[in-house]
Amino acid sequence: MSASLAAVTALDQADALRDFRERFEFPAGIVYLDGNSLGPPPKAALDELETAARREWGDGLIRSWNNAGWFSLPETLGDRVGALIGAKPGETIVTDTVSVNVYKALHAALALRPGRHTILAEADSFPTDLYMAEGVATSRPGTTLKLAHDDEPLESLIDDDTAVLLVNHVDYRTGVLRNMAAITKAAHAMGALVIWDLCHSAGALPIALNEANVDLAVGCTYKYLNGGPGAPAFIFAACRHHEALVQPLSGWWTHAQPFAMESRYRPAQGIKRLLCGTQPILSMRALKAALDLFDDVDLAAVRAKSIAMTELFMELVDPLCTEFGMRIITPRDPTLRGSHVSICHPNGYEIIQALISHGVIGDFRAPDIMRFGFTPLYLRYRDAFDAAGHLHDILRTETWREPRFAVRSVVT
Repeated sequence: MSASLAAVTALDQADALRDFRERFEFPAGIVYLDGNSLGPPPKAALDELETAARREWGDGLIRSWNNAGWFSLPETLGDRVGALIGAKPGETIVTDTVSVNVYKALHAALALRPGRHTILAEADSFPTDLYMAEGVATSRPGTTLKLAHDDEPLESLIDDDTAVLLVNHVDYRTGVLRNMAAITKAAHAMGALVIWDLCHSAGALPIALNEANVDLAVGCTYKYLNGGPGAPAFIFAACRHHEALVQPLSGWWTHAQPFAMESRYRPAQGIKRLLCGTQPILSMRALKAALDLFDDVDLAAVRAKSIAMTELFMELVDPLCTEFGMRIITPRDPTLRGSHVSICHPNGYEIIQALISHGVIGDFRAPDIMRFGFTPLYLRYRDAFDAAGHLHDILRTETWREPRFAVRSVVT
């Protein structure tokens, strides 16, 4: 390997974020490079769940909707997520799932652009975004979903019928980081709105939604924000759009006075218009603990370490690509990549399964992409070094050819 163990050890010793690792729960002997899919639990989240379940639910019962602040959690947590993505207070709310929030955001954007009928999205967008966009287009007569392929810049396809662009800030396959400010500006120049999917960037790098004049955004909290499996998602809407916000999922939590028990719907004011129904309180309390951790985090330092770790890993893997027929598809330019490295190989699934058996957990995305996520708060440079070493051993010995590694699991 080009980088020595001594050099990597020196990097870890100089790491300003190294103490954050102790705040997370980890199995012994695991190199966890899948935080871009599911972050590990902060230790405080386990305590928070215990408090929420035993004291607030067990003792407080229904009184905790008032006494423990359950009812306001979507707003209070929303503002805390908003602070991490460059939003003003009252512009972000934690609610529902990414899929549901994409659905709401697309309907809201189309309503804000009456007379326009086209949704523009990436052909290789994360599947849930495409599925929801297809569903919205189908449910609104006259609405068309137009897809941009890799060789077609999104901006070149905007026309006077484009209502909204649905764009992934970081491409889940390749790790490409898109220029939020430039794409938003180009869309606005053509009269279109933009919805940004922040699932693979929120918590991994500084985001400046207001600075980029973003209209709407959605994202999850279980990846780099470490909110736990199935943690609630978030949705952002710039305050300039609040008065005209409409969306079709008019559940009782988005009513102006839910407990007035009125038979007719009256929308709440502001960002609460993007709520729907009763929120998953235990999941929200776990997320609260994860966001508490971020109170001490400098996202600029997180980004700097992310760039350094992904660069180190690519440097270590480069010789293996030449020798074993792999190809790194993540950009080498650090300004163009998020916080994961993607490598193509025809037997990527088997190689990932072999790595997992050796204690290195990454993931696989069809048809041939191995993904390795680098989350600076709990990973060490040594982890990148060790992962590359295990990868080399598995390729050299062809361990991945064992039949057990070809057995497909439901979740890859």
